Amino acid sequence: MMKRFLPLVFAALLVVACGKDKKENEEPVITKTEEVAPLTFEKKYYQETSTIPCKEDCPVVKIEVPEAGGNKKVARVINDSVFSKVKELIYFGEKPYNATTYSELMKSFMQSYEELKKEFPEETMGWEGTVKGDVSYRSDKVLNITLSSYVYTGGAHGNQGDYSLLFDPNNGKPLEYRDLFNDVNGFTDYAEKRFRQEFKISEMAPINDDGLMFEDEKFALPNNIFFEEDGLLLFYNTYEISSYADGPKKLKLSYKDIEEYLKVK
Repeated sequence: MMKRFLPLVFAALLVVACGKDKKENEEPVITKTEEVAPLTFEKKYYQETSTIPCKEDCPVVKIEVPEAGGNKKVARVINDSVFSKVKELIYFGEKPYNATTYSELMKSFMQSYEELKKEFPEETMGWEGTVKGDVSYRSDKVLNITLSSYVYTGGAHGNQGDYSLLFDPNNGKPLEYRDLFNDVNGFTDYAEKRFRQEFKISEMAPINDDGLMFEDEKFALPNNIFFEEDGLLLFYNTYEISSYADGPKKLKLSYKDIEEYLKVK
């Protein structure tokens, strides 16, 4: 009797286990109310330190980001994009960590430090990884989240940068050049003209004539464009087109001057 009963018990447990795994792996159910809920933001703070005792130059990771809420479908897309960008900033080695949460990301960074500290106890100084994010601009068509970062993992100086993440607030879709401008090539030509004026580069001279480092000697729009109340800020981080000594390059363009090119605002 017991031998016939055991297979039934095993089968029941298997069904329960499978059902549990399926439930844990399923995407969260989003109700119709949550689909039309307004998009909200709340600041989230994360911090991690090393388990190795430390008196000075102690390593630390601090992450401060705006977390989207309200409309869960849109919020998830935005939050995933912000996290992906932070992953590109806080890491040590040849490529970002395979972390899926901010906690995992910070622990991985600290683990890298501790492994190096054990190997070179006298040479490894305190590391630092800092990211601070804000919702800097918001309209019916554009949501701009900015991230400022500083990462030090040894050497003469750390890496500092400012980054702009642009989204359609209605669906969370990241915005690209073609979403911002009705004529990308025309806007690029206009931006180059203004860039040359700003940095006193003759129209007849090569764009890199003054020590700049545009790829293939050709002007290009920056990786980061910030929407501000009085205009667009074209921002080139250090090493993007210039050396560390020269620092970042900035070009501010008023909305009035670029009205014919701008698709959203």
